[in-house]
Amino acid sequence: MGSKYQPSLRGCLPPGALMLEAALILIFFFFTSYDTTSKDQKHLMKAYRGFQDVTVMAALGMGFLTSSLWRHVWSSVGFSLFMLVLGMQWALLLDGFLENFSHGEIFITLASFQRATMSATSVLISAGAVLGKANLVQLLVMALLEVTAFGTMRMISRRYLSMDDHSNMMHIYMFAAYFGLTVAYCLSRPLPKGTEEKNRTATSPSLFAMLGTLFLWTFWPSFNSSLLTDPNETKNAVFNTYYALAVSTVIATSVSAWTHPQGKINMTHVHNAVLAGGVAVGASCHLISFPWLAMVLGLVAGLISTGGAKCLPMCFNQVLGIHDTCGVHYTFGLPGLLGGISIVLLKLQINWTNNSMTGNQVPIAFQALGMVWCLASSLVSGLLTGLLLNLKIWKAPDVTKYFDDQAFWKFPHLAVEF
Repeated sequence: MGSKYQPSLRGCLPPGALMLEAALILIFFFFTSYDTTSKDQKHLMKAYRGFQDVTVMAALGMGFLTSSLWRHVWSSVGFSLFMLVLGMQWALLLDGFLENFSHGEIFITLASFQRATMSATSVLISAGAVLGKANLVQLLVMALLEVTAFGTMRMISRRYLSMDDHSNMMHIYMFAAYFGLTVAYCLSRPLPKGTEEKNRTATSPSLFAMLGTLFLWTFWPSFNSSLLTDPNETKNAVFNTYYALAVSTVIATSVSAWTHPQGKINMTHVHNAVLAGGVAVGASCHLISFPWLAMVLGLVAGLISTGGAKCLPMCFNQVLGIHDTCGVHYTFGLPGLLGGISIVLLKLQINWTNNSMTGNQVPIAFQALGMVWCLASSLVSGLLTGLLLNLKIWKAPDVTKYFDDQAFWKFPHLAVEF
């Protein structure tokens, strides 16, 4: 029997992707041009290095992080790259139209490229919750809708809640996690016995996922500090991100061994929980003045993430009916919530120390409201996206074909086409 993916890929993906790319090219032709005003080569090289770090983190780190499943390795890596480049193009245009559309033209800079890549990374985080259960057409639609929702959320936060660019972008972890979980809730189906067998990690794919973790771990300080312009804040962000990552790595490894009856380390915990410190410290990394504060955040994030990896999958599957393929909730969602709460408390402490509470109550209230707005917008937009992706026109994969590369890729060594 032929795969149920084939009509969707052949009938929807090629014409849809080609028409979409043609439309993007036309929009770039009519509305964009390169910024030629900057002549400072030193500044340009610094901006390029930042852009390069963010791209490596997104393409290699996020791509390989989700490749631990037994029979869903090619799809995890290949689909991530597809969504990243498509999302980046749309994010570049969307940000330009929302924030930088002057005289009927969008001026493209390395900084705008970097922000667009960071925005597109939200799609890669969210896709971790639905990988293996959605075809590439559904992921294409999801990428466009999520980038639109995330960009709109950031624009409203900046204009009406006085959020700075850094804090606004660092909401990406929380937004992407709960957007993806809500979409997964709409797409989740009970897994048959054979599919449950495919939804497990294997030695070689798990090693590739660890490679993705290493890329993310190495470049996370660059990601957290990329939108900061003050040298002192940039230095604080880099140092504090490293401290938090270091502590969460130690905590994740030791707690994983502690929770196993024979004291063995679970590689899934290492894939995810070692990154929790970088997520938790993202919003407040530039404001933390002492290393021990960042280390405490890394410790709490590591505990939350490892505990979530141990307890939440069964709760989500059986109680809520959400199948979170790559553990997005305890890798990005819970540490992201911790980070959002921490920056509110940190700014409150700073204002108390400076004896200026009266004059800064509104910004603190806006910071808390910004976190609530981010969470609400991610849930609502994720629900609408999930309901849209459930429509039959996308020819969603049959549940028996979940987590299977053979439904999407040509395997030369197979005698029979899948």
